[in-house]
Amino acid sequence: MRDRAELRRELFEAALIALVVTVCGVLLGALWAWLAPRVPLIADGSGNVYLQHVEGEEAIGGDGTFILLALGFGVVCAAGAFLFRRGGGIPLVVALVVGGLLGSVVAWRFGIWLGPTSDLGELAKEAGKGVPFDAPLRLQAKGALIAWPAGAMVAHLLLTGLFGPRDPEPPQPEWYPGGQQAPRHPQTPPPSES
Repeated sequence: MRDRAELRRELFEAALIALVVTVCGVLLGALWAWLAPRVPLIADGSGNVYLQHVEGEEAIGGDGTFILLALGFGVVCAAGAFLFRRGGGIPLVVALVVGGLLGSVVAWRFGIWLGPTSDLGELAKEAGKGVPFDAPLRLQAKGALIAWPAGAMVAHLLLTGLFGPRDPEPPQPEWYPGGQQAPRHPQTPPPSES
């Protein structure tokens, strides 16, 4: 019965951790919308929209900002979960991964919602001909969504390895293979004659 109660407690804590990590996606999305570099666009007045700086790196900067923020969130969430539980376990790791994935999706969609509208025609009309305006926030590399769970798993593995509870040492056998009794005290070898 105690094992079932302990398993229930672990599953409840894992569900709670996954929920908290998922909700943290709102904060990640807000930070991403605030910190991501803007991609300047320009309209020619005939409905065509172009990049203002053709060789600009702002588009990849948005993905890079998301990845770095997500890795940081993964490390912080893993540290918080480790301090909360003072250990590891499969339910905790699954909670960090599931919560990290859901949190990344929440952050992605919330960041896009906070950013400029995705209607380029409306943005171009508001800005006018030849006036630069910000492109909608986009996450072009969808693989960035796994940065949060990956960061959380690596950080949790390191924390568990460095600060987690240790397994007890196995008892020493009283008999060696072959029927000989194990020595109780280490014996010093007889001095060699020279």
